[in-house]
Amino acid sequence: MQPQIIVRPAVPADYEAIARITRDSYLAAGYFDSADHPYMKQIQDVARRAEQATIWVAERDGRIVGSVTLAVAGEPYADIALDDELEFRMLVVDPAVQRSGAGLALVEAIIAYAKSLDGISAVALTTGGTWESAHGLYRKTGFRRVPERDWFVPDTDIKLLVFRLDI
Repeated sequence: MQPQIIVRPAVPADYEAIARITRDSYLAAGYFDSADHPYMKQIQDVARRAEQATIWVAERDGRIVGSVTLAVAGEPYADIALDDELEFRMLVVDPAVQRSGAGLALVEAIIAYAKSLDGISAVALTTGGTWESAHGLYRKTGFRRVPERDWFVPDTDIKLLVFRLDI
């Protein structure tokens, strides 16, 4: 049996691990060819992201194994959040431990947190069209596709899919 996963707010000592896991996850999934891609550089700047959004980590046995970024409408990291939604982005799990429960622990913590927020009645997210393992996790935790809210990355032909969970 795997040791328990703890989900907690990120602290500066976590930033290097978050950057590594984010980079490794995106490259392993084939989302980008290089860590030098402008978006890859942006998402690896965890300190800057933490100034503008809430970042959580999943920790097992004192080791960071995943992270996620949270935002509400009007915040810099909110891409799609409506006024009543908590949005999460950049949910990543270290490729070395994927399918070990860290992603599920993060999603369950997000849902529980959203339920505690005044004025929030749903959780929303954007994911890539071919990211089937992520789609499976979201469906397993009750999220439903909202195809009318799908959108394209600006200046690209990359279509992103929107999922939402009413809470």
